[in-house]
Amino acid sequence: MSRIFDLPCPEIAIAGGGRFPVRRILCVGSNYAAHTREMGGDPGREPPLFFSKPADAVVSGEETIPFPPRTADLHHEIELTVAIGTGGANIPVAKALDHVFGYGVGNDLTRRDLQAAARAAGRPWDMAKGFDASAVVSPIMPASAIGHPRQARIWLSVNGTLRQEGDIADMIWNVPEVIAELSTYIRLQPGDVIFTGTPAGVGPIQPGDLVEGGIEGIGTIATRFASG
Repeated sequence: MSRIFDLPCPEIAIAGGGRFPVRRILCVGSNYAAHTREMGGDPGREPPLFFSKPADAVVSGEETIPFPPRTADLHHEIELTVAIGTGGANIPVAKALDHVFGYGVGNDLTRRDLQAAARAAGRPWDMAKGFDASAVVSPIMPASAIGHPRQARIWLSVNGTLRQEGDIADMIWNVPEVIAELSTYIRLQPGDVIFTGTPAGVGPIQPGDLVEGGIEGIGTIATRFASG
């Protein structure tokens, strides 16, 4: 039987040419100590919190995107993204980087008011995280070109004012540890993209704002939010 309609596969550009098909988006919450504290949490070495976004939430970091509905408190969260090229389950930390195709820059957009209300009610926060165009991404820089960065400045500004700044070396759980831990819950597959958490300084975005950010040696984003 033929399909009644075809669905396009979400993709992310690869720096230097080509496209990376996105299977799913997996995210780490509270992975920088200062951000964990600003959100009212304890920045210990508790097992990381994982959540997901739909694959079609990806949007290029160089686009003008609609301001999302049903929120009065949209927040930015600049992050290192990791594109998985080789799948596996129960991956050892020492072998985790063998599964990485490349790295990029992401903005994990969050409807903070919806998230806070869901948390207070003990409900899931899917609609706070997994809405349309909520996963802003830069082109993926292949690991074959840059290796596996462990230290690099990460930053984000809104209308030219610096909001977030840190170093990916400050992650509570580093990239190999995140991959290894996540692979104990699910079998990672080629096309999976992991958002690895954000440093302190998250804050509101308004319609018309220009949000820029980047990670040294990996890439940049510059997203305008439509004003109407």
